[in-house]
Amino acid sequence: MTAKLIKGTVLREEILEEIKTEVARIRAEYGVVPGLVTILVGSNAASLSYVTLKIKTAHRLGFKEVQENQPETISEEALLDLIAKYNRDDSIHGILIQLPLPKHIDEKKVLNAIDPDKDVDGFHPVNVGRLMIGGDEVKFPSCTPAGIQEMIIRAGVEICGAEVVVVGRSNIVGKPIANMLLQKGEGANATVTVVHTRTRDLASHCRRADILIVAAGVPGLVKPEWIKPGACVIDVGVNRVGERISEKTGRKIAILKGDVDFEEARKVAGFITPVPGGVGPMTITMLMKNTLNSLKFRVASG
Repeated sequence: MTAKLIKGTVLREEILEEIKTEVARIRAEYGVVPGLVTILVGSNAASLSYVTLKIKTAHRLGFKEVQENQPETISEEALLDLIAKYNRDDSIHGILIQLPLPKHIDEKKVLNAIDPDKDVDGFHPVNVGRLMIGGDEVKFPSCTPAGIQEMIIRAGVEICGAEVVVVGRSNIVGKPIANMLLQKGEGANATVTVVHTRTRDLASHCRRADILIVAAGVPGLVKPEWIKPGACVIDVGVNRVGERISEKTGRKIAILKGDVDFEEARKVAGFITPVPGGVGPMTITMLMKNTLNSLKFRVASG
């Protein structure tokens, strides 16, 4: 058996085209487009690269995109004032704070200052609560978990009634994806177990899974013998394990490894995501979808 690859790079293009079409329809019908503001504090190279990709994607989709680059020395008060400004701006439907923030700024305080109805990252406690309740209460599911759910659905893997094991209990991936797949509704109704690196006999739990989602941040943690034959394996881990020289550019590039032993696991699993090119590309994609949905909620409410 060789597992079928679930490629986030392919699904990203499919979903972005759907979003682009919907944006064009709303523009034609209502004369508005999704508005997204990204606030970057400082000049962290990784953050700058990520923000640049967000901007590029937003422009491609026809969004209004505002980039706020602020110095690392900005005060917490000034940053909160900036957020308040965009909370009041009716042309902005999504507000993003690129993390991490400088040490002198209270990250929790800043994230909680965002209007929950513009919190397209889904990090505000109100949106976490909405996700826990489920159903029509959900506005903005966390982007990476939303991408995972979308990948499983579009791969044609049956979630209803499936035994799902989530390895990892983070607030960004593990907890929300477990809750999302547990809910009543389409793309859910699973029986979910959450395990982690302190779980006794971790392997035995993994072997039960029809769908195994691994987000532990430990390279190669899940071995092929831990995987149920034919299972769907979603590897969220992106671990830098070294560097190599690119044959094309001659520059150093990172060697990335997931939380699953991919080459061996693909011989056992029915479906599997690669690293890189698996879950990663779906995060920004779902961020754009949340921003579009924020505008749609606004239009529906008049």
